Amino acid sequence: MKKEHKDTQVALVASHKVIAGLTEIGLSMSKKIENMKAKNQKAIEIHVVFHQKFQARIQESEDSMQAQHLIIEALVVEKDSLLQTIQGLQEANDALAPFDDEWEEEPEEHQEEEEIPIGEGQIDDE
Repeated sequence: MKKEHKDTQVALVASHKVIAGLTEIGLSMSKKIENMKAKNQKAIEIHVVFHQKFQARIQESEDSMQAQHLIIEALVVEKDSLLQTIQGLQEANDALAPFDDEWEEEPEEHQEEEEIPIGEGQIDDE
């Protein structure tokens, strides 16, 4: 009976050691899981902040493009108004041809340049 009691005690001590070891492993795994959850949550928060900043930049760009579009439209309206004013002035002054929305350069008049003889000490740039 003493031997049976001793064997039971040894088995009980071994069982407690196994339970303690498994508990320690479980706690270690729980800590690792919590750390992984914390890292995942941090990554999600960083992603959300990045996404919000990116969306804000997109909105700024869209607002800027819309403002530029409005400015261009206003400039086109102003150009049309100026063209009408020019046409009105040309008609009022009996201009030969009305302004036709195309810029035409007037031909350059070619005048023969008078050649001046180069004197001593002067430099010929040609």
